[in-house]
Amino acid sequence: MSQQTIHRTLSKAILKPSVRIKLKIWNTYLTGKLVKFDNYMNLIVKDAKEIYFGRGGKRSKDLGTCMIRGASIIFIGQDREKLVLGMDDEEKIMYREETEDI
Repeated sequence: MSQQTIHRTLSKAILKPSVRIKLKIWNTYLTGKLVKFDNYMNLIVKDAKEIYFGRGGKRSKDLGTCMIRGASIIFIGQDREKLVLGMDDEEKIMYREETEDI
């Protein structure tokens, strides 16, 4: 992906009320308002919330404003918290996303 495409995509993401970021840490996502980014895809996210899906269930933690290093990001998309899914559905989605990353 060219630098120009990344810049265009992230410029559109800044206009969204919230983004969802999958991190390289196992089953960990971050949601919040994208505020700034650079050419290395380092991001500053406001009202950030870390979400972890594990065997013990879903856990979340408010982080406030944080900086995410571009090298630790797997993908960025719209926040999907508005979807109402059962735990089985969440586990299927997470499993499918993890196997597709390999």
